[in-house]
Amino acid sequence: MHEKYQPHVVEEKWQRIWREQNTFAVRDDGRRPRYYMLEMLPYPSGRIHLGHVRNYSIGDAVAWYKRLQGYDVLHPMGWDAFGLPAENAAIKQGARPDEWTYQNIAAMRAQLQRLGFSYDWSREIASCQPEYYRWNQWMFIQLFKKGLVYRKRATVNWCPKCNTSLANEQAEGGYCWRHPDTPVEQRELEQWFVRQTHYAEELLAGIEGPLKNGWPGHVLKRQHDWIGRSEGAEVDFALSEAPAITVRIFTTRLDTIYGANAVIIAPEHPLMEQLLERSPVRSQVAAFVARITAQSLRERTESREKEGVETGLHAINPFNGERLPVWTANFVLAQYGTGALMSVPAHDERDFEFSRRYGLPIRRVVWDTAPGDPRSTLKISTVPFLDEGVLGSDCGPFAGMDSAGARQSMAHHAETHGFGKRTVVYRLRDWGISRQRAWGTPIPMIHCDACGTISPEKEENLPITLPPDLDFSVGAPLATHPTFTKVTCPNCGAPARRDTDTMDTFVDSNWYYFRYCDPHNDRRPFDREIVQRWLPVDFYIGGDEHAVMHLIYTRAWTMMMRDLGLIDFGEPVRRLLTQGMVILNGAKMSKSLGNIVDPDDMIRRYGADATRLSILFAAPPEREVDWKRVTDEYGEDDYPAAEGAMRYLARVWRLVHRWRDRCRDVAGPPATVSPAAEAARRATHRALARATEAFEQGLRLNVVVATCMELTNDLYDFDTAVGETTETTDVQTMREGLEAVVLMLTPLAPHIAEELWQELGHASSLAQARWMTYDPELAREPQLEIPVQVNGKLKGRILVAPDISDADMEAAALADDRIRALTADKTVAKVIVVPKRLVNIVLR
Repeated sequence: MHEKYQPHVVEEKWQRIWREQNTFAVRDDGRRPRYYMLEMLPYPSGRIHLGHVRNYSIGDAVAWYKRLQGYDVLHPMGWDAFGLPAENAAIKQGARPDEWTYQNIAAMRAQLQRLGFSYDWSREIASCQPEYYRWNQWMFIQLFKKGLVYRKRATVNWCPKCNTSLANEQAEGGYCWRHPDTPVEQRELEQWFVRQTHYAEELLAGIEGPLKNGWPGHVLKRQHDWIGRSEGAEVDFALSEAPAITVRIFTTRLDTIYGANAVIIAPEHPLMEQLLERSPVRSQVAAFVARITAQSLRERTESREKEGVETGLHAINPFNGERLPVWTANFVLAQYGTGALMSVPAHDERDFEFSRRYGLPIRRVVWDTAPGDPRSTLKISTVPFLDEGVLGSDCGPFAGMDSAGARQSMAHHAETHGFGKRTVVYRLRDWGISRQRAWGTPIPMIHCDACGTISPEKEENLPITLPPDLDFSVGAPLATHPTFTKVTCPNCGAPARRDTDTMDTFVDSNWYYFRYCDPHNDRRPFDREIVQRWLPVDFYIGGDEHAVMHLIYTRAWTMMMRDLGLIDFGEPVRRLLTQGMVILNGAKMSKSLGNIVDPDDMIRRYGADATRLSILFAAPPEREVDWKRVTDEYGEDDYPAAEGAMRYLARVWRLVHRWRDRCRDVAGPPATVSPAAEAARRATHRALARATEAFEQGLRLNVVVATCMELTNDLYDFDTAVGETTETTDVQTMREGLEAVVLMLTPLAPHIAEELWQELGHASSLAQARWMTYDPELAREPQLEIPVQVNGKLKGRILVAPDISDADMEAAALADDRIRALTADKTVAKVIVVPKRLVNIVLR
């Protein structure tokens, strides 16, 4: 053992040993419990960044900890390799996207291996490989046969920079998820959709059920809000000028329908063309529709100005026969509800604002007390009444009913007379997965004009691979390829054409972690029995930005795979952590800003262990990390946190180097110890207790790092106290403490831990070691010294247990002999207890 810590020598040695001995390969022999540790797979953009390092360091710490607990741990890695960056690079550089992608994979794999993450690389997958995306196509066909995939013409989100359509989840707020400065446009296209709304209720039930205690509350809330379940009723308003045309609205407040003053439809509503044909003010309405539909979704949702135009047409309120004007307005969106609504200004803030602007009548029909009661003082001309209450006298047969009862009676009335029904609607929409790009999974469908069918490709022909000679300089490489589209119809044998859309890359990431369990299977996506042994995933780590994209898609896709008979469970992930972002000197890292921290530079200067340890110490995993970079006098970047971590590891190294020869020949805990050794043993067991709790309760890895440092300080104190002793009990005490430090460091800095474990006399890898258990008696915190004040002045101190309650602290203070003498013959007005800190007795 070299006297000086040399991180690169140690790290290269253990990375070679791990690789040669296949240390992290899953055994799956059934003799140990299983644990599936997963981090979201990266896109191979060319370099990993500090966000990756943090994410994977957290996951690797959990993987190591579970191994030390005796689990057989599945900890894989792969690449989300299809998508726009590779295709855009091919267009820009004249390169092939597959070559660009595989070059980046090689570079990023080398970086991850240099960091020493404990992945089972034999399970590596890349979603751009035909042997992987073949199963995207196979599952697409099965879902099509089951009716869970369908094609329709629809208004879709279009990103002009991506030059492709986007799912609603990828255009949240009206901007592209890849280009947050680019408003999405609305286009009408034939698209393939996945019927994820079929699982809306189950997705919601999971939020309140199996996910509730294992997923972050903010993620569950975002999913709950995105799914957006609303109970209400749909009602058809027949057009007065053409009764065969009906406008269907959805409302959660059917009890207010007698107060409706208009029917308002979205400018892009499917009925708009028919309304324009009949409108007496067609040109005015058409101009408004053109102007509003040209705006981005974000512009419309964020606009404070409620704009509209009257069509000159009327719709009949089916409850009272009243003719209501039909309007179109900017705040009504085709994507939500039915794309049309009834305006009830007396009981809705948005309708109230719109009606006041355009002078529409405002009629109150729900009251907070019985109709006409003088206590009902709300002035509708000032503010709408939004609460539930009692229906007024102008509500026909429903007058006098409370809101809840009226909604039920009115819904029944609508159903009985055939103009409405009770229903549940969702904000969630079916997932549009068609993409008009070429670097993705080809959709395995065949269009035949001769027999008028759209048919799936024969399964024996899968995978339908991307042509190697695609010309990415043209706008539609697949559509213009000379042979890709030319096929024979599987139904009639006539010449037909292959679909030229590709699948959204989120299809790739829906099920990749299932494939990790059985990555080389060429007969099916995965073996059911193998997957059933490993899934659901025990712990999943990734970015919060995927809360309503990947994390909803993969839940719904798992439910679909269950319904295809591939698995027998519906929720894929037991526990989720969304790690905090890493920023630099207070600013978000960005390639465009040129402030990306290259982890290779940190590894070169401080080593992989120090890099990992420093970022884990910076903050709890779910919190944001503000990484500090300074420039030294020579113009080179320094990272104080990483430098400090390296100095700490060197300190541990020196202590082991000093004691290793003495420690190798002793084993077991000491039978009797000196006061100094007892203090060191208590420090060791307290540290083990704190580290164990930090791993088990909230994964507070920064606390584990701090605990390692505190125990190291305590062992240095012990070293100072006993010097060059060879007393067996002292050596046993030091060995126990050093082994505890090394074991606690293993999940955080595994290379140095492996080396020091070996130097302490162990022949096998830490991958076969076990986490140390602590003695609860030795781990018990020492007594606390609590100051006791009388009328704010210090009058004594008491010694109490560290877990003492406030009531017991008060009793102990009052029972102290000195305090009893001071309070004799006096009245205790009150006792103020600061938990575990102070007792103040106030006398009168």
